[in-house]
Amino acid sequence: MNDHFPPEAVFRTSQLEENDGPGHNPTENPTMGEIIASRFSRRGFLKGSLAVSAIAATVSPLALITADNARAASGSAFNFDEIEAGIDEKHHVAAGYDADVLLRWGDPLFADAPEFDPKNQSAEAQAKQFGYNNDYVGFIPLEGSSEHGLLVVNHEYTNEHLMFPGIVTVAEGKIKVADADQKRVDIEMAAHGGTIVEIKKEGGKWQVVRDGKLNRRITSTTEMQLSGPVAGHDRVKTSADATGTKVFGTFNNCAGGVTPWGTYVMAEENIHGYFAGELPADHKEAANYKRMGIPEGTYQWANFYDRFDVSKEPNEANRFGWIVEVDVNDPNSLPKKRTAMGRFKHEGAESIVAKDGQVVFYLGDDERFDYVYKFVTAGKFNPDDRAANLDLLDEGTLYVAKFADDGSFEWLPVVFGQGPLTAENGFASQADVLIETRRAGDLLGATKMDRPEDIQPNAVNGKVYVMLTNNTKRKADQVDAANPRAENAFGHLIELVEEGGDFAATKGKWEVLLKCGDPSVAEVGASFSTATTANGWFGMPDNCAVDADGRLWVATDGNSPKATGRTDGIWAVDTEGEARATSKLFFRVPVGAEMCGPLLAPDMQSMFVAVQHPGDGGEDWEGFGRPSYYEDLSTRWPDFKDDMPVRPAVVAITKQGGGKIAV
Repeated sequence: MNDHFPPEAVFRTSQLEENDGPGHNPTENPTMGEIIASRFSRRGFLKGSLAVSAIAATVSPLALITADNARAASGSAFNFDEIEAGIDEKHHVAAGYDADVLLRWGDPLFADAPEFDPKNQSAEAQAKQFGYNNDYVGFIPLEGSSEHGLLVVNHEYTNEHLMFPGIVTVAEGKIKVADADQKRVDIEMAAHGGTIVEIKKEGGKWQVVRDGKLNRRITSTTEMQLSGPVAGHDRVKTSADATGTKVFGTFNNCAGGVTPWGTYVMAEENIHGYFAGELPADHKEAANYKRMGIPEGTYQWANFYDRFDVSKEPNEANRFGWIVEVDVNDPNSLPKKRTAMGRFKHEGAESIVAKDGQVVFYLGDDERFDYVYKFVTAGKFNPDDRAANLDLLDEGTLYVAKFADDGSFEWLPVVFGQGPLTAENGFASQADVLIETRRAGDLLGATKMDRPEDIQPNAVNGKVYVMLTNNTKRKADQVDAANPRAENAFGHLIELVEEGGDFAATKGKWEVLLKCGDPSVAEVGASFSTATTANGWFGMPDNCAVDADGRLWVATDGNSPKATGRTDGIWAVDTEGEARATSKLFFRVPVGAEMCGPLLAPDMQSMFVAVQHPGDGGEDWEGFGRPSYYEDLSTRWPDFKDDMPVRPAVVAITKQGGGKIAV
């Protein structure tokens, strides 16, 4: 997901330009680009998904599309009329489908919650309203129904310049955002976190059940419990919590997941921006924090709350960067930060039950040159006893991936006492290893990746899909026929096959499913199927979902007027048969928005998608003119217009007349 940048420094116009992470990995571990290059160039020929890249350098892509279109399209698992890629202020969905706004920032969730008023906001009101910048969307059925359940939604970060009328001024073409006061900070803190809300399908349309008995807001001040190996450790004790077990709040919750036992997991990602201050160079946490990019000080929370100032509370930042589990069945339960799953910039935590009943979670560390992980529970899932599963995430083995150029990979255990994870390297316990998960991965020699985002296991075909969004820092000396792009601006999709079809295995094979970007530009080296149309290619893969039929849907973050000449959206990507690596555009967002989600209901008759920060970056679109549009937003954005025109929203997509999506 996007890193957060202060509006006065940069308005979020393109992940291509700015948002590929600060990159704090100092090791010489090989990058995924180097491994891809070595693997395929050593073969002396190309095959599989990379073959198209070599062909495209000498043959017209349009000619290839003409020759191959009928063959590949006929084998597609998706049945819908593709929409046209482009840029405007509306959302668009494939013909025959409705895309209805279900929830918007500020919508009341409880009977006593006030109606949203952008000119009269308060932290108290926001704590009872739908939060800002909805990211991950999950669905937990009630009584097994695909038409009645709990929607669980992460609220990643806040765009102050879009939230608060009157704080932006433009003078001589320069945009300035007023400094925050404590009231504004308190509202921002209440707008972070997550929402649990009951929804129900009535007359073919989804409705929010206001004041549902399980409705809940989780914010940056909600009391939580640290659990697992790090709980109680000296490095997580603070002046407010001498026990090292109580934490207040969660923030920058990016993607996430729903466990097989029906709990909601939230992934804490770019935590570095919330901390300010300075540690002495010889402080015991200085190297640890540098590896995480802490402190960055994007937000101004430390001006009002000492816990976000590392010079005053040097351990507080160790209490963030975890996976948080929430028992949605009990709105009064304490969310738990599951420290056994490691501390880094978590993108998500999608899970699957392995052959022997252990539960496997796939985890990406969303920064360029960082790693892919998985966590395998020590205990086994009991489908007949939900209570027996509620603490499965406190014990298990965390692994980090190392890819080889022969197409194999192995999962290296991130376990104290094994390999280099010893006292000689500064680790005194498993707690130390987990607090410094990134450094543990460095020492183990894990493969440096191009920003690992969502990672989705597929229960239908037994494969795992890894979204690598981009890495503009790839060097020119890594370029060769198999890896033809310096500065990987558009990203990759990698496919994993665990050994023996067992998701808990410690070895497997990998393959490049496709390389993203415009296939009509030979220098880009994209490897979409030749049946992919001019509307079907995309860049910057981010979130993804595998539906009940095992089909892959990909959401993007970074397509923009500058980056690709199109907005972000949802693409359906074939992974099997003749149509493999064919992509089709199903839904697209307004200019400036980021596409999050997607999620299909279990019956596949509904898709939920999240639209983040519509309008951000609109100054790059000639339809709005230049930056002055931030000063007057009152007549813009018809698709999301209410009393605030640029409100993040969850959209429910259904087929007109009923039926499964894209079938």
